[in-house]
Formats: sequence, structure tokens, C-alpha cells
Amino acid sequence: MIELEQVTKRYGNLFAVNALDLQVRDGEIIGIIGHNGAGKSTTLKMIAGLIAPTSGVVRVLGRDMAKESTLAKRDIGYLPEENPLYENMTAREYLTFFAELYGLPAAKTRARIDELLGSLNLPEKDKLTGEFSKGMRRKVAIARSLLHDPRVLILDEPNSGLDPLTSFFIINYLKTLKRQGKTIILSAHNLFHVEYICDRVAIIKNGRMIVCDTMDAIRATLGNREYQVVFRTDEHLEYERKDGNYVFRTSDVGAMAEILGEISENDWALVDLSVQESALEEIYVRLMTTERQ
Repeated sequence: MIELEQVTKRYGNLFAVNALDLQVRDGEIIGIIGHNGAGKSTTLKMIAGLIAPTSGVVRVLGRDMAKESTLAKRDIGYLPEENPLYENMTAREYLTFFAELYGLPAAKTRARIDELLGSLNLPEKDKLTGEFSKGMRRKVAIARSLLHDPRVLILDEPNSGLDPLTSFFIINYLKTLKRQGKTIILSAHNLFHVEYICDRVAIIKNGRMIVCDTMDAIRATLGNREYQVVFRTDEHLEYERKDGNYVFRTSDVGAMAEILGEISENDWALVDLSVQESALEEIYVRLMTTERQ
């Protein structure tokens, strides 16, 4: 669906993106995360055909973006991080204007706009986009990127700076789009949302790919796992106590099995057994602060 092969973007002596390889499969959501200046937006712009790589190949839907970007863009919806609207238009007027630019048939335009306004909970009449909240403005921009019903969505910080409810609405809306068959590649600083929505996560540092995999695989190779056993007994033991219970924590599955065996043999009361795994944020911070990367 989307392929980047040894893609490099250089500005003078500065490498914004350096020898990047990435494959995005049909119908998946992939999140790109990294520090400011890591190359996320540059990568998305090259995929969208807005800027050309210095070297390497970008393919979207099997089309080389250096040769067939015009054809490929018909199936791409792109949402930049900053997206000013025409503030003297209503949402419907704004979307109608862009539908004409896309060359959409007039007979289908109204139905398509009705569908988008409804699914994104946008007001249809009277209120101008200049009077909208930031969240409503972002929804209008997302609607515009979807007008021509693209197969591929490229979203740069789709919920940046939004209140939690609007942000979560947009994230769940993207999951709906995936169920409709869209392929989505996005950048985001909210790592909880990335972990929640993405099939795979790509972590970029200084223009280079550190890892790109599912969260389960990333946790298995880069994360930590801690087991917690909570139990009760009248005996005096050298374990942590909390709320009248003993608490045993370990990252060693063998040690966990031993304490469970001890609890069973002594007929102590098992109160709780839980497993805590590293969140994406913890893994990300550790990777970003590792000097050898």
C-alpha cells in the first residue's frame, strides 16, 4: 500500500530523514512518533507527494510518487498539522468549495457533505468556521481531507491541542474509518492515543527509524513486565505490606511461580494477581534518552 525504500531528505548538510524504510499495509493504522524535529512531518509530506525526497523511493498504491504523484493523490487525503480555514464560510460552504476543487460531481457533493457533517457532528448552517472552537475547526479540516473518499489518509497530529473529549472523538472516528477500509498513517505526541488506535508504531529519532512493530512486539523486546501478587496471612513475613495484605512484586516469572506455590502450600489467601506491562510512553522516553541511539 505505502512503501518507503531508503528515503532520505536533506537540507544542505542537515538530514531531516535519513535512509528510512517503511511499509504500511492495506487497511492498517500506523503511528509515527518521535521528538520535535525527528522527521515525522517531513516523512508524511513525502508520502503525500508535497515534497520530494533527496534520494530513495516513495510508492503509494503501487505508484512511484516521483513519477505518478498526480494519479496517486486522487486516492490520498492529507491533513497538515496547521490548517487555517476560510473563516467567512460555514462548514457546508467550505466543504462545497473544496468539493468543486476536487472536481466531485455536483449530484454527489451534497450527499457526501451531509454524510461528513453528520458523522463528525458539525453544524450545517449559519455559524461561520471563524466562530468555531479549535476542535470544531479540526473536524472541518478532517472532513475536507475525506471529501473525495480517499483510500489513504495521511494525518499530521490530527488531535493536537484539542480538549480530551474532542480528541477522543476524533481517535474513535479514525477507528471507524479503518473499519470502512481506509489505510491511515498519522503522527501524534499523545502516546496513549497511538497505543490505543494503531496496529503498528514507528519510532523515529533524528531522521532514522529505531523500531516499527506492533505494541506487543515492542513491549516484548523493549519493555518491562512486572508481576504483582497480593495475599493475606497472619504469619510475619519480610514482604511489603499494604492495607493489611502482603504485596510481592517481581519481573521474574519463576519467582512469581514460587510465591504462588508458597501461598498454596501454606493455605494463605490469594487476594489479587496482576501483570503490569510497560506503556508506550515509558518505552519511548527510554529510547529517546539512550545515548547510543
